Order: sequence, then structure tokens, then C-alpha cells
Amino acid sequence: MKKITALYAGTFDPLTNGHLDVIKRASGIFEKVIVAIAVNPSKQPVFTVKERLDMIKGATEKIGNVTVDYFEGLLVEYAKKKKASVIVRGLRAISDFEYEFQLSLTNKKLSPEINTVFLMPNEKYTYLNSSLVRELAFYNSSISEFVPPNVLKVLKNKFKKN
Repeated sequence: MKKITALYAGTFDPLTNGHLDVIKRASGIFEKVIVAIAVNPSKQPVFTVKERLDMIKGATEKIGNVTVDYFEGLLVEYAKKKKASVIVRGLRAISDFEYEFQLSLTNKKLSPEINTVFLMPNEKYTYLNSSLVRELAFYNSSISEFVPPNVLKVLKNKFKKN
């Protein structure tokens, strides 16, 4: 059997249960999964790279074949550096598909040896995204079913009302 390293990249600002669902399923398919925070200068994340690394590490610490990292630059270049032959992308809804398909074709053009695999999170997470979670946390709404317990603590602390 071929040993395959997969790369699951995103902003993860913060990690949601939808992200975690994709990570768990990818870890069951591939020998090694690297969860990588994409540092994008055009985005203004609420959480620092270190905070996001810590949240992801805390949520995935019991998944033995998952490592956590961050990168700047092109995803395919980082994938080559890490010897990942697969990029995992999550698809929540049809609206995600067009953008992800375009990205996948571009990545294939840049690095034909790297394949993209699309995984859909469990249906109970299809509407969920980090922006929604941050907004709910900001307004002190219940988010315990949307994020792992360690992420919930960080969110509550970050948006605690003075």
C-alpha cells in the first residue's frame, strides 16, 4: 500500500467541529495528515498564528497521524516541501464547489503530481464556518456544539465581556 501524506490547509480562525470532522476523516484515509494554517496577508484573523496552532493541536492531540504547522506562500509549494501528494479540501455546500474547483485546477497546473481530494463534513456541520462562530461568540451565544471544548475556552476568553 502506498504511503500518502495529505495536507489540509486553511485559516482556521478558529477551528470548528466541521474542520475537525474533515481532519478525522482524512486521518482515516491517509497515512499522515498535516493540518496547516495558511498565513494570508490579505486576511485579518482574530486569532494569532500561535493561538490557532494551539487550538488545533489541542483538538487533534489524540489523532496519532495528524501534525499541525503553518506556512506562507503558495499551498502547492508548501505541499512539495512537506512531500504531501494530496491536498484535502472541505466542501460544505454547492457554493464552495466553484471556488474550490477553480483552486484545484490551478494547483494541478502548477504541480501536476499533487492531487486534490474533496471531503464533505458531516451534514450537521454544512452550514458552519469560522466567521459565524466568531460572531456568535462575540455576542455571547451558545457555541459549544460548534467547536471542540478547548476552542470553546479560547473563544470565551477572547470575547469575554468586561
